[in-house]
Amino acid sequence: MSDLNSTSNLKTVRVVIKGRVQGVSYRGWIVDNATELGLSGWVRNKKDGGNVEAMFSGSPEKVVEMERRCWVGPPAAKVTGVDVNDCDEDLAPGFECRLTV
Repeated sequence: MSDLNSTSNLKTVRVVIKGRVQGVSYRGWIVDNATELGLSGWVRNKKDGGNVEAMFSGSPEKVVEMERRCWVGPPAAKVTGVDVNDCDEDLAPGFECRLTV
């Protein structure tokens, strides 16, 4: 049996979270949850519409769990939508909070 490239077992997604998700510590909550799950990626606020955008990369099971958690968010958040799109971007290890775009 041949060795598989470790990246072949990774799933990477770009997620846009909609609703009351700015000013409620949503980005910090994302960083904590993604780090707990061992995911790589980033999170940032979007100026247009007050959404939060993130990229998650890791095992398919952990990424799907993070997608599920995005619907919950921190207590003050009110999530009305989570758009998920598969992505093939390579992400550096670790998880970071980026500047608003």
